[in-house]
Amino acid sequence: MSGYRRISVPVDGGDLTVGLWGDGAPVVLAVHGITASHLSWAVVAERLGGAGTLAAVDLRGRGGSAELPGPYGMERHAADCLAVLDTLGLSSTVVTGHSMGGFVALVLADLYPDRVSRLVLVDGGPPLPAPGEGTPEEQLDAALGAAARRLTMRFADRAAYHDFWRAHPAFHTWSATIESYVDYDLTGMEPELRSRVSPDAMRQDYIDLNFGDAPAKAWQRLRRPAVFLRAERGMFDEPTALYRDPEPIADRIPLRTIPGANHYTIVLDDPGATEVAAAIIKPGVI
Repeated sequence: MSGYRRISVPVDGGDLTVGLWGDGAPVVLAVHGITASHLSWAVVAERLGGAGTLAAVDLRGRGGSAELPGPYGMERHAADCLAVLDTLGLSSTVVTGHSMGGFVALVLADLYPDRVSRLVLVDGGPPLPAPGEGTPEEQLDAALGAAARRLTMRFADRAAYHDFWRAHPAFHTWSATIESYVDYDLTGMEPELRSRVSPDAMRQDYIDLNFGDAPAKAWQRLRRPAVFLRAERGMFDEPTALYRDPEPIADRIPLRTIPGANHYTIVLDDPGATEVAAAIIKPGVI
């Protein structure tokens, strides 16, 4: 999709960065995962093929919004997303969320149901399997692995950061789009480059999406129509999906499992990105 640009949206504590692809209606709001950025939606935006505008937010504590202060959590992110809807002049729109973004989207629709027409939840939003034993930090490390550990690491140059991500088991292929996504996450000066993601934001958000009242109540109430796209494979491309048992979700909303997609490639590569785009622009596609 052509016409990529970024805008700033005033929110509590500063400005939120939002990436936009395309022009005209409909305008869809997209929300990324716990250590990602708006550029995780770039391939989905391309697959929309000019069917409106995709507006993807950098959540507080990530990307261009990294310097925005806490507190964090799903309700805080939902309030920031509401500010984006206001700035874009959207009275109501489709909202899609990947991973943690699914939880943010659910809470947004629960707190402000008149502003959300439909939800497209992508491998995130419904309650996750119960975390394992240990402290929240230990659970977080087990759940996210290198994606979380990188927040305390330093990299000599961009090539070193590329090598770090190329070694991640979920990334089968390397593309210019993925490289741009990875580069956008870097800040600082060589040889002390680091991720822009706030460790505090990641920690607070992980605890809230797993144990907070707002995400749980949003799923229980489910105020807006929703569909769920499930990755067949897991966070590290393991054969066990992040959502191991899809039946409780399928009992509530339409669900489609994307064969071959893992938790990352369901938005960053095909067939996942094409399936997500279709679900966004074609109600009832699954």
